[in-house]
Amino acid sequence: MKYLKLLVLVLIGSLSQAQQDKNILHNIIEAVSENRLNEDIKTLANFGTRHTLSDTLSNSRGIGAARRWIKSEFEAISKKCNDCLEVFYQKNLVKSGENNRISKDVWIVNVVAIQRGTKHPNRFVVMSGDIDSRVSDPNNFTSDSPGANDNASGMAGTLESARVLSNYSFGSSIVYVGLSGEEQGLFGGKGLAGFALKNNWDIAAVLNNDMIGNIKGVDGVIDNRTFRIFSEPVPANETEQQRKSRRYYGGEVDGNSRQLARYIHKTVQTYMPEMNPMMVYRLDRFGRGGHHRPFNDIGFAGVRIMEAHENYTQQHQDIREENGIKYGDVFEHVYMPYVKKLTAVNAINLASLAWAPPAPKNVGIGGVVEPSVRLEWDAISDVVGYKIYWRDTTSPNWEHSRFVSGTTKFTLDGIVVDNYFFGVASVGGNGFESPVSFPNKIIRN
Repeated sequence: MKYLKLLVLVLIGSLSQAQQDKNILHNIIEAVSENRLNEDIKTLANFGTRHTLSDTLSNSRGIGAARRWIKSEFEAISKKCNDCLEVFYQKNLVKSGENNRISKDVWIVNVVAIQRGTKHPNRFVVMSGDIDSRVSDPNNFTSDSPGANDNASGMAGTLESARVLSNYSFGSSIVYVGLSGEEQGLFGGKGLAGFALKNNWDIAAVLNNDMIGNIKGVDGVIDNRTFRIFSEPVPANETEQQRKSRRYYGGEVDGNSRQLARYIHKTVQTYMPEMNPMMVYRLDRFGRGGHHRPFNDIGFAGVRIMEAHENYTQQHQDIREENGIKYGDVFEHVYMPYVKKLTAVNAINLASLAWAPPAPKNVGIGGVVEPSVRLEWDAISDVVGYKIYWRDTTSPNWEHSRFVSGTTKFTLDGIVVDNYFFGVASVGGNGFESPVSFPNKIIRN
């Protein structure tokens, strides 16, 4: 009885601390500065063009000047937090003729800033924005291409997230990165993904931000609350055996990227209820691509976060006016309060993921011809317990949950395995949860 009372007191204390810690997310939302975002987007747009093949020597124009400025901003942020960021260039040489958008040899240079975690320094959550821009002709690297929304908005959001989150310490590492070469073939993402593999990074999440500043669609719809989260259903590098197992046991929409999308959706609905996160069950927009894809290609969880209503007259366009329509991705078209909101969306999810323990591995499930469901998983250190989730097979989000502690096995009595999908998340003593892990093995009777 004495032990039971002590356990109850410990759990009450943990939950109280958890609530206190999770209130930090509201402080993070409030700390995002619209003024700083405004100035950063203006600065990036004023480099004239940031085309991947543009000038690298000028101090005021071209992608070289832009990436040096971004690096200097990360370094300034680091200086204010006692050198808490590791700032460096990561680059790869792409040869002429790699595709029809690479007309000369070019170094694809990414600007990387790493905020190391205290418990899991080799576990990374990543926020990316794109440095480069373009006009109508993807090979035109001399004309003005301010790229204010596409994608100075995402790059500014990444810088601002670094400013805000560098004031905190996290268990896992956060990577803030400006990726180059997106418009020429996703080369920056490919380069960093390869770098991550080479250095054995354990990437838990990639939040790719590409266009987070427009609220007026080409169809006339104006919406400053809705945004899209694109995610692929299952990892692109799954094995044939995994594909065959899924056919019999389910999980067609339960890959790691889809779990990340659900995590973001839940976090936003909890802490920013004024926003309308819209999960899109697709890798990216129809026939188009973004910088999360190279990470998805090698099995990392990654999503694209972006505006809900695009205006194609302001994307990849020469700056001009025709028939009363102003074309071009210029500064005036960016709606700063919306950029602030989507930056906050990223910041609270980066923080939640970096404060959370790693997700459970080797989740097994059983319950064939039984009136109950059995789950088991590998233990995670420094957790207060685990949360078992389940939902209808047709539901987009997890609907039901049960918290368990002191065990890595549990039976849900009275629940028929055939009628639901299941998963398990780790819960830290601070109350932050990992993304849900979908079962990847069957427990035989």
